[in-house]
Amino acid sequence: MQLPFKFIKANAEDSEKEQPTEKPKSPSSDKVREHLANERTYLAWMRSGIALMGFGVLIVRLRILRPPLAPQAPGNGWKLGLAFALVGLLTVLLSTQHYLVVRRDIDEDTYKPADRLVILSSLAVILLGIGVVYYVFTIPLDSLNTVIVE
Repeated sequence: MQLPFKFIKANAEDSEKEQPTEKPKSPSSDKVREHLANERTYLAWMRSGIALMGFGVLIVRLRILRPPLAPQAPGNGWKLGLAFALVGLLTVLLSTQHYLVVRRDIDEDTYKPADRLVILSSLAVILLGIGVVYYVFTIPLDSLNTVIVE
């Protein structure tokens, strides 16, 4: 007659042989949640960087697509567009670096929020916003109201 379970022998040698090997530790659900939040934050920063670059291209393209009778001088719109594109690239680079640092800090349980990145990005967006306001209000309004009659 066979029993549905095995008897464990009381021998020390046999008990060492029958112990299961240790499985690698799986991360706790809290750590997984923290890593996923870090990844969502990273993706939000990436979207912001891409939007800044796209807005820079838009500013340059709007300056090129002037009304027909507008002055043909290139103006400073390309500089503002370039500034947006560079800040967008910088955002992508800094967000990638920040993601990797936070990832390591979460694994080591040493995470502390960084204020510098938030302050730096806020100042950059404020300066770019001032540039946009200046750019929009320095376009001559009389050239925008020109009508071509044929």
